[in-house]
Amino acid sequence: MNILGINAYHANASAALVCDGKLVAAVEEERLNRVKYAAGFPVKAIRYCLKAAGITLDQVDHLAIPRDPWARIGTKLFYAVRMPQFALERRRAWASFADVPTTLAQSFEIDPKRIRVRFHRVEHHRAHLASAFFVSPFDRAMLLSADGLGDFASTMWGAGEGGRMRIRGAIAFPHSLGMFYTALTQYLGFWKFGDEYKVMGLAGYGQPAYLDEFRRIVVNHGSRFRLGLEYFSHQRKGPQMSWREADKTPVLGRLFSDDLEKRLGPARAPEAPLEQRHKNIAASLQARLEEVLLHIIGAVHRQTGQQALCLAGGVAFNCVANAKIFDRVPLARIFVQPAAGDAGLALGAAFYVWHQLLGNPRSFEMRHASWGPEYDAREIRSALEERHLFAGGFAISQLSEEEFVPATARHIAEGDIVGWFSGRAEWGPRALGNRSILADPRKAEMKERLNRRIKHRESFRPFAPSILAESAGEFFEGSHPSPFMTFAFPLRQNKRDALPAATHVDGTCRLQTVDREANPRYWQLIGEFNKLTGTPAVVNTSFNDNEPIVCAPGEAIDCFLRTDMDVLAIGNYLIRKPRAAEPAFSAEAVSRRV
Repeated sequence: MNILGINAYHANASAALVCDGKLVAAVEEERLNRVKYAAGFPVKAIRYCLKAAGITLDQVDHLAIPRDPWARIGTKLFYAVRMPQFALERRRAWASFADVPTTLAQSFEIDPKRIRVRFHRVEHHRAHLASAFFVSPFDRAMLLSADGLGDFASTMWGAGEGGRMRIRGAIAFPHSLGMFYTALTQYLGFWKFGDEYKVMGLAGYGQPAYLDEFRRIVVNHGSRFRLGLEYFSHQRKGPQMSWREADKTPVLGRLFSDDLEKRLGPARAPEAPLEQRHKNIAASLQARLEEVLLHIIGAVHRQTGQQALCLAGGVAFNCVANAKIFDRVPLARIFVQPAAGDAGLALGAAFYVWHQLLGNPRSFEMRHASWGPEYDAREIRSALEERHLFAGGFAISQLSEEEFVPATARHIAEGDIVGWFSGRAEWGPRALGNRSILADPRKAEMKERLNRRIKHRESFRPFAPSILAESAGEFFEGSHPSPFMTFAFPLRQNKRDALPAATHVDGTCRLQTVDREANPRYWQLIGEFNKLTGTPAVVNTSFNDNEPIVCAPGEAIDCFLRTDMDVLAIGNYLIRKPRAAEPAFSAEAVSRRV
């Protein structure tokens, strides 16, 4: 049985395909159409998933959409009267969802009668919860989803056992931790969609000096929370979302009110300097998010009695908050799947149908994020030839697998910045060893080199280490698995100087633990680096430069050429740019080496 889940007409459009209860493929539309956070209808993502499974559209049995127009219909009607323009936009979106079978037929140029798929609408947060629990290693767990807004709810919790979930409660619009964090992100001058992670990094440079103020902006309300709505504007005019177009990055209108500026002072203009006041506000924002999140999780833990937690929704990407849960709630394990945000809705909707609606037992656990496109040696060679690299003065070596990984590790140990392109593209917004830029974590200056030469981004943003899973406990106070880079743990006291390029100003690292079975080639690379240096970790940042993470070989080569990366490791090719002190390689010399 084939179940296709799609997140459409919403930011982070995506598709995921589940065949007989196992995930076969999953990818965000942005990786294929090269538009950051692409919305619209994920035609390219659907095509890829079908191709990966070797099936056609008419072989899909069920189609799952993470949107239910009837959920909280009373709340929707109430706000439709108060915010007619917002309601009109929502009606347009619902109309688009209702016409998905026709859109599919048109996109694939087939007769609509050939699409015999059974159509399912899954409520937004139920899909989030399903995306975490049904692919987790837990048979029983407490469940929590928190984000900005979906089907007029921002938060939902419950418990899962086997192939079933039971919903225990939800928090409806306009009260939202996601809206709260985004509004303050805008207030701090970061207006691009998805900029919240920048503020999480900025918080490490400040002190929570405004925490008492933030406790008025978000108030604990029993086991729940409420926003001080006078500080926000979304409840009066709607979130002003513009994310139906697949070829445009989504846009959010202003979410904070003038009253917020009266309480905290004037908002920062996007190009204005970052003052200590801004850093302290970021730290206060982060601290208050953690307080409220832990307040809710503690209540759900008391309600369910479960010792494992599955987190989903955009708030689940807050790796700093995730790590602190262990300090406040007696939990044994936490699971956050790599696409915990809205892209993951496609995954969750599909598994919700397979388990919750069809009653099938569980047989799949997500142990890695390698669910996107893969490219063979012929495609890689063709991309290199199209860009004339074999005649462009580069040192190019085509090596055996036994030679390739140790040679790449030597480049990293010698101080080269390496673009690493290997296997299937990752599912989710984090590079996890398949589409990564790698560097030596022992060199403190590497952070500035990466920010200035490669990423062209704010200097305060940290980089992450990928560490051998078996070595994580030696370096970090938190030894909990973090295969998807969803936890930020402090370094042990005796290791505080071991990874300067990957350690944030607050002494924490957003680490990825690399398991031999989950990603054997990447594990081997870090192991070879460890043999050379005695350090079982590398700096890992996403393979991109102000664009979606590269997916295809040509995109990796283009990024390598336009930035100051030293080496490209792609397939089994090692390509090094001429160093300033060396003459460029001749075409004849290059061809002899290949």
